[in-house]
Amino acid sequence: MPFREVNSKMVEATVLPGQRMFSQRGAMLAYKGEVSFTPNTQGGQGGVMSMIGRRLANEATPLMSVEGSGTVLFGHGGHHIQVIALTGETLYVEADRLLAFDGTLQQGTMFMGSQGGVMGMVRGQVTGQGLFTTTLQGHGSVAVMAHGGVIEVPIAPQRPVHVDPQAYVAHHGDVRNKLSTALGWRDMVGRGSGEAFQLELSGSGAVYVQASEEKL
Repeated sequence: MPFREVNSKMVEATVLPGQRMFSQRGAMLAYKGEVSFTPNTQGGQGGVMSMIGRRLANEATPLMSVEGSGTVLFGHGGHHIQVIALTGETLYVEADRLLAFDGTLQQGTMFMGSQGGVMGMVRGQVTGQGLFTTTLQGHGSVAVMAHGGVIEVPIAPQRPVHVDPQAYVAHHGDVRNKLSTALGWRDMVGRGSGEAFQLELSGSGAVYVQASEEKL
């Protein structure tokens, strides 16, 4: 179920009979055809455990299922939208960043500590994001939201990428993350103490970074 980027802040999705997609509630701007929107209480494809995980993390972003035949325009809050195509890999993304995604994708949650140990847990406290993050796996498309647009930064072996935790949107691939300190770095560029922490991502994959340090 492909997404077509109408502009930087709107996407159009084609809804086909027998297929389903999920979107954040309130994200539908307009639609054509016979399309139904149903509140989803099971946490998408992840079932009850997925929903419980997000609730524990205070990340119970409400979803709705979209079915029928037609086209739907999605957008939310004037945020910039980035469409990410998955070809079997897993995308790790904060729940409140999700605008819409294919129902063919398997949804779940992951405890950030399992990727970054204790530092993964600290990341949740520093960024204000939960200790759990949403995972989407399979073949399909995901539309995520960000401030000021998104750039995809490749992560290669022996070439880790350091990201301001507030600018992190999502990542995919065989990637490990940890929180590191950069004492004095923020002072060097004259911007206070917030960037004393960096999110270091290593391995093989890519990270999506927004052009802002503002949370949604």
